[in-house]
Amino acid sequence: MRRIFAVLAAVALTGCSAGTSTAPQTHEVTLVTHDSFAVKEGLLDEFQKASGITVKQIASGDAGELTNKLVLTKANPIGDIAFGVDSTFASRALSEGVFAEYASPEASKGAQRYKADDSNRLQAVDVGDVCLNIDPAKLGGVEPTSYEDLIDPKFKDKLVVENPATSSPGLAFLLGTIAKFGENGWQDYWTKLKANGVKVVSGWEEAYNQEFSATKGTRPIVVSYASSPSAEGGKTKAVLGTCYRQVEYAGVLSGAKNPEDAKKVLDFLLGEKFQAQVAEQMYVYPSREGVALPESWAKDAPLPTNPQTLPADKVKDNREAWVEQWRKLVQG
Repeated sequence: MRRIFAVLAAVALTGCSAGTSTAPQTHEVTLVTHDSFAVKEGLLDEFQKASGITVKQIASGDAGELTNKLVLTKANPIGDIAFGVDSTFASRALSEGVFAEYASPEASKGAQRYKADDSNRLQAVDVGDVCLNIDPAKLGGVEPTSYEDLIDPKFKDKLVVENPATSSPGLAFLLGTIAKFGENGWQDYWTKLKANGVKVVSGWEEAYNQEFSATKGTRPIVVSYASSPSAEGGKTKAVLGTCYRQVEYAGVLSGAKNPEDAKKVLDFLLGEKFQAQVAEQMYVYPSREGVALPESWAKDAPLPTNPQTLPADKVKDNREAWVEQWRKLVQG
C-alpha cells in the first residue's frame, strides 16, 4: 500500500531494559512492512526507551509482494511481526498460517471494527479506502460521480487504473466493481471500460505519479485513495461513490524468534501515539477510535461513509479466478 510522499522508516534503536545490570540490554524485533511504512521522527526512540526493544524494519514491496514473501518464507519467517497485509490479501495470509494468534488489549479501542476474522491473528492498524481521484482542472467542469460514469463517452481515454494482478489498489478497484455490479455483471462493465479507453499500468506509483494529469501525465482520472487529495492541497478530489474499503493489518508471525516482544510492538502500532501520526505519515485513516485527523482532511479527505466491501471468504475463494478473468477480458 503505496502512500503519497511516504518516507521509509528503517529504524534500529538501542537502549536499556529493566534489571540490575549496568550494561544496556536490548531485545530486537524485526518488523516486516510494505514499502510505504513511515513513522514520525523520534516516536520509535520513545518506544525504545520505554520498552528496551530495538525495532529493525525490513521493507518488502507493496501489499501483494509483502504477502507473497510472507507466505513463501512462513516455514522460516524473515521477521517477528509484519505490517501492511491488507484486506485484499488478508484471507490468503490467514489460510496459509502466516500469523500467530494474539489478542492485543489495544485492539478493543477501535481496531476490532475492521477485524479480518475471529482468530485474532491480524489486527487493523489503518484504513485506506481505494477510490477514483480526479483532476477537476482538466475535466472542464464535467466530473464523474459513479462507476457508471466512467463508461460514458465523455470520459473516453481519461481513466488510468492499476493491474489487479500486480497492484493492491488495482485489485481493490476490481473488487469494488464486482461488489457494485455483481459476479454476473462486472465483466460487461469492464468490457465497456476497455472500449472507452481505460489505460492499465502495473502499479500505483506509475498510475499516479506518471499518468495522472495532476502530476506528470495526461489522464485526469486515476485509481488512488480517499486520502490522496490531502497531499495535493485541494487541487484533486476523491470520487466517494467509487470507494472500496481497504484495511491494513499487523500481526505476530508464526515461528517468530521473539514473539513476546513482537506482541509489544503490535500493541505500540495500535496505541494512541502511533495512531495519532498515521494520517500525516502514511496518508491513511487510523483504526483507533477518537484519534483526531489533520484539519485539512475534513475538507479534502473525509473518510468515505458507504464504501463497497466484499466478505473475506468470498475474496479468498474467488480472487485468483477473478483476476484471471479480468486479465483475459482486458489484456487478452
